[in-house]
Amino acid sequence: MPKLFSRFNVIALSLYLLASAGLATYLSNRYVLQTLSQALPPASSIVKAGIKEPTDGAQSVVFAGGCFWGVQSVFQHTQGVISAVSGYAGGLEKDAQYTFVTTGSTGHAEAVQVVYDPKQISYEQLLRVYLTVAHDPTQRNAQYPDEGPQYRSAVFYANDYQRQLTERYIAQVDSLEVFTRPIVTQLTPLASTGFYPAEEAHQNFAAKNPNNAYIAQFDKPKLVTFKSLLPELFREKPVLL
Repeated sequence: MPKLFSRFNVIALSLYLLASAGLATYLSNRYVLQTLSQALPPASSIVKAGIKEPTDGAQSVVFAGGCFWGVQSVFQHTQGVISAVSGYAGGLEKDAQYTFVTTGSTGHAEAVQVVYDPKQISYEQLLRVYLTVAHDPTQRNAQYPDEGPQYRSAVFYANDYQRQLTERYIAQVDSLEVFTRPIVTQLTPLASTGFYPAEEAHQNFAAKNPNNAYIAQFDKPKLVTFKSLLPELFREKPVLL
């Protein structure tokens, strides 16, 4: 079945047939995420002297973790986020379009550029949301029903602070052995690939289409989990483009 058809299929019968199994998986994942969220230490106990977070003005990072609809929605509901833009990163081409990216042959991943105010939310807090709410970082080249390298887990970092903190943070999460599999998130400098905003139809998709079958099964539960596990970082009204 073509990716485009499976994503936009308004009937999505297969998703409904899997609803009961999906609920069981969601409850299991919620337990894992809750345990992980409670166990993770703050960045100050991971990052040693000499690594200072930039705080001079707005900062940005690009997160990839499956379909960008849900990842964008999660960060649009995150305190301190100025904007969250769906797009593509990781490919070698100097442009990206959904029609080609969805084939899995361009090297791009569906991703979200998050611009945030470091005086309101730290990069460590964004990582916590990314690893415990936005996606499953242990899935390689897949996320929920979507399969292919365009759905890989990846952080496209903007500076050395983000790189070092992400490396140490992931190592800390793996050491907790909460997930049954190791984290497979890739780290890539954003400058080496660039970021290309997605087409207008993909922006604010979850907010515009709350009753879409894909959104209802795979993305709405993320917001429920987010509000429950990290209420201090959750905001009810999303920041839309």
